[in-house]
Amino acid sequence: MSQRFKPVAASDTDRRPVRFLKLKLGLLLLLCALPVYGLIATGLGAGSWLPSAIYPLMSLLTFALYGYDKKQARHKGQRTPEKILHAAELLGGWPGALVGQQVFRHKTRKLSYQWVFWLIVMLHELFWIDRVLMGGTFLTRHFY
Repeated sequence: MSQRFKPVAASDTDRRPVRFLKLKLGLLLLLCALPVYGLIATGLGAGSWLPSAIYPLMSLLTFALYGYDKKQARHKGQRTPEKILHAAELLGGWPGALVGQQVFRHKTRKLSYQWVFWLIVMLHELFWIDRVLMGGTFLTRHFY
């Protein structure tokens, strides 16, 4: 069989570089811009930087969960439930999840998973749009 038509093993695909890397990094930076701005403004205004630590810590944890789940999937081991992955994303780990999806090539094709993931990202974006651009009035008025 020629080298050109040789089937690619799953482990080989995991080592390929991320496709459209510049576009995906741009999207990540764009999505993180408002939360980062909001966290800096909150830290300067309230004097507490503790909320600013949540996003990076949860992102690291979520990234690690994606890596672990991918490893378990490869070796047919005990998987991380999707509810746990989504909970970590909801608690601020969605940037780490977005990076983990690309680095580990994990959970990128499952449409039902991606739908919930992007809903979580949009909830975070809406929260920061309200907080930064509307002074927190929309959510306060409609949900409290």
